[in-house]
Amino acid sequence: MYNTGNYYQRNPIQDLKEYFRSNNVLVKLILINVAVWVLIMVLDVIFDLFKVPYIDNIIEWLAVPASLGKLLTRPWTLFTYMFLHFDLWHILFNMLWLYWFGRIFLQYLSEKQLLSIYIVGGLAGALFYILSFNIFPKFQDVYINSVALGASASVMAIVTAISFYVPNFKINLLFIGPVKIVWVAVFSIILDIFMVKSANSGGHLAHIGGATYGFLFAHYLRQGKDITSSFRGISFASLRSVFKRKPKSKFKNVYSNERPVKDEDYNYNKKQQQKKIDHILDKISKSGYESLTKEEKELLFNASGKRR
Repeated sequence: MYNTGNYYQRNPIQDLKEYFRSNNVLVKLILINVAVWVLIMVLDVIFDLFKVPYIDNIIEWLAVPASLGKLLTRPWTLFTYMFLHFDLWHILFNMLWLYWFGRIFLQYLSEKQLLSIYIVGGLAGALFYILSFNIFPKFQDVYINSVALGASASVMAIVTAISFYVPNFKINLLFIGPVKIVWVAVFSIILDIFMVKSANSGGHLAHIGGATYGFLFAHYLRQGKDITSSFRGISFASLRSVFKRKPKSKFKNVYSNERPVKDEDYNYNKKQQQKKIDHILDKISKSGYESLTKEEKELLFNASGKRR
């Protein structure tokens, strides 16, 4: 059975404050996007006061171009475009979706996977946009001057990945009520396909590219293969590495090595256990080992593989 969730059971303002204090990868991604947007807005005001049109040059220098010739002269735009916004509603919508679905993502999967999907999903979106504008006749007259910007492709990759990984997870939608998360992703993808004919064809094509990568990630992960592993470095905190799950000796294992729970439930339980360990370690660093309760000490010993 899948877990279900409801994000409106707590005070949303207090919940938001507490979450941003955690300073995890999701928070950092949101803060980077907002910081870049604020900087662009400040520069726009300054340039406007001096009546110089430099803001367009900055946007063009950071947004990813559809023209392959221009892309060769500014390859960094494949990365910078996914943190670049100009319109207020654009960044607001993207950051809200990143926050909502990123939180669900981190209940089951790791911060490294979230960061990897954000980056690689953004790259997939950029490549899908570039290829489409260079292949389809519809764009032959506009691709030279066309650019794409925004985190939408990256966000769609995260939305699609977690939605197809835990499709029965439920969220409450205003005026609708509980809805399985997978239907939110499916509706969004279908809407993007229909909107390819709109004035923002490039943006919707990038969304589809990001969503395609997110779907592939979820598909392979449910089969036990993490396709983000090639894109993320591995680092181990010296203290926390002590509490990693250790394989049992084959002489003592008399049970089948097949887990009786689904992968997504196993990952969820593992994440919750790790959160408890992290809380205990933080408590030790602030107040010392003696501040732990009996239950916390027992959990710590069990997690580290020690016997009392």
